[in-house]
Amino acid sequence: MLPLGFASGLPLALTAGTLQAWLTDEGVDLSTIGWFGMVGLPYALKFLWAPFMDRLVPPWLGRRRGWMLVTQVGLMAGVLAMAATSPRDALPLLGALALIVAFLSASQDIVFDAYRTDLLAPQERGLGAAIWVAGYRVALLAAGSAALFVAHSFGWPSAYVAMAGLMTIGLVTVLLCSEPAAPPALPATMAEAVWGPLAEFFSRPMAVALIGLLLLYKLGDAFAASLTTPFLIQGLGFEKTDVGVARGIGLGATILGAMAGGAFMTRWSLAKSLLVFGAGQALSNFAFVALALTGKQYEMLIATVVIENLAGGMGTAAFVALVMSLCDHRFTATQFALLTSLESLNRIWLGVPAAKLVEALDWGAFFFVTVLASLPGLWVAWRLRRHLPA
Repeated sequence: MLPLGFASGLPLALTAGTLQAWLTDEGVDLSTIGWFGMVGLPYALKFLWAPFMDRLVPPWLGRRRGWMLVTQVGLMAGVLAMAATSPRDALPLLGALALIVAFLSASQDIVFDAYRTDLLAPQERGLGAAIWVAGYRVALLAAGSAALFVAHSFGWPSAYVAMAGLMTIGLVTVLLCSEPAAPPALPATMAEAVWGPLAEFFSRPMAVALIGLLLLYKLGDAFAASLTTPFLIQGLGFEKTDVGVARGIGLGATILGAMAGGAFMTRWSLAKSLLVFGAGQALSNFAFVALALTGKQYEMLIATVVIENLAGGMGTAAFVALVMSLCDHRFTATQFALLTSLESLNRIWLGVPAAKLVEALDWGAFFFVTVLASLPGLWVAWRLRRHLPA
């Protein structure tokens, strides 16, 4: 779970926060950077091709590992192509390549999520999700902090080449791990692979309310994250290396949060975990409000990153465990893709309104709005507390 979580998180950062830092460093305006958030569209639309990964079995390594190998190789090539493209000379091409990398990353996530859900027993989901989140967050840190350090010393192309090299971690893991047992009844036709997951999910009570929970639970967290890098570099004037150091210090908090969340989930119900960790996510955004008010202070920067990583690791562990608990093993890839696509919508459409909100108000007011945006998800979790899986 740890290295596969790492492989999952690495390309996301390279098309999100790290790409934002690159564009900011090259003098690209804030509105254009906000539009670059649209390259994350495949994460919201991955359910469209997920049925192929449930129905079709590659001729190598099996139903899950075969697709894992294909996406890993494609991602390495895509990131290397981004490294060879200049934002100043070919900004549209860089955007197109980032979109391709996001598509391959979303495809990789489809099969990774299905593999994890098929492999882990119900009692392992909380801790397994926490370990996955730890690997995922380490990747975000590597593609954020390490990439910023490499970019500072050797330039952005070298940073992206180095990140492509790190993807061999996932490739080796795919070759060494075992294939999960197939469910007794795989989709017999493509039509069943497409419509079966929907029919099965909406046959459940409270299906619509569950969709609302998935859509809203991490809304405030995603809203704050949409412009965090420009806030630190452009808004407060921190150097890339300052941001890298702060995120490096936050790594311990990330792992602690994910592991603590997984440990609590072995004793708590899923509903209690979602409520407690969701409240922590919401409150953590007040740290950004405080940082915006105090200005460029390194102590506040470190404290903010630590708080955000601690709360984010716990909240994501609970969210992943929730999605895993809602999947039917016949349609794991498609259902997991459908359910997580709802949350991914927030990362896509929030970039532009976040930029407009900052321009209309200020950074402190923006982050206060992100706290308010967390409240609807907590309310839905409270209303559904008696209907969620144990």
